[in-house]
Amino acid sequence: MPPRFVAAGVSEKNEQGKRAARDRLVQQRERQRESERRRRTLIVSSAVVGVLALAAVVGVIAANSGGKSGKSEAGPLVAPSGATGKDSLAIQVGADGAPSTLTIWEDFRCPVCAQFENAFRDTVHQLENSGQIKVEYHLATIIDGNLGGSGSLRAANAAACAQDAGKFPAYHDVLYRNQPQESVDTFGDNDKLIELAGKVPELDTPDFRSCVNDGKHDSWVQKSNTAFQNGGFQGTPTALLNGESIFPKKGNEPITEANLKKWVAEANKGKKPGAVTPAPSGS
Repeated sequence: MPPRFVAAGVSEKNEQGKRAARDRLVQQRERQRESERRRRTLIVSSAVVGVLALAAVVGVIAANSGGKSGKSEAGPLVAPSGATGKDSLAIQVGADGAPSTLTIWEDFRCPVCAQFENAFRDTVHQLENSGQIKVEYHLATIIDGNLGGSGSLRAANAAACAQDAGKFPAYHDVLYRNQPQESVDTFGDNDKLIELAGKVPELDTPDFRSCVNDGKHDSWVQKSNTAFQNGGFQGTPTALLNGESIFPKKGNEPITEANLKKWVAEANKGKKPGAVTPAPSGS
């Protein structure tokens, strides 16, 4: 065979080899994508099973689990001072006359709640202190039901006790700044909650200590958690601006500090801000 035909034959074989290699690579990548799709499906399915399992324990609070967790049976329902909304289950921060309302459902043991608070705290306080919004906090205890322990309940009761003392915003922030790992029930210890109250000026008083140790607002917290379970929410945190969900996104826009300010400005267009006295922040 003449040399040029030999070279042509070799070139064709090389090209065929390259095509075969590319085909194998495409097949391998497709198998990897299919494997990844199956893995994501399994994760989503597991999450759905977890949600269904959580829904089955509506109203059940796992108490007396680790540390000084307080009473296993809640006493009479006592709402914290100034509680508002349906059945007095909301703690309001901000001016009554603010043109928009940010409703937040949270669990003090929830790590995503802490991420939300730590990312948007300054923006939310700025909007509160300028009279643009009032925030209605609702407290839930889903981590107690899911992982055991009583830190969600104990921390929520302590926060309600701080509301009685007019120190809820500052203590709320302190709890999220000092949140333990989700699986560690540190907040189930009343002594720890009282220790953290020392970070809020004038909060650690005999009345506050008694309120925390007696579980004064336990029944109120449990009723709030039942309202959360019956509300059809997807999880904590749930954030609603004038009733519309904004976390993790509003429509097709993700929540960011800039978007949150923009959404509030759009909702408040043509409306006067409310008059508010800025609340002190915790250290």
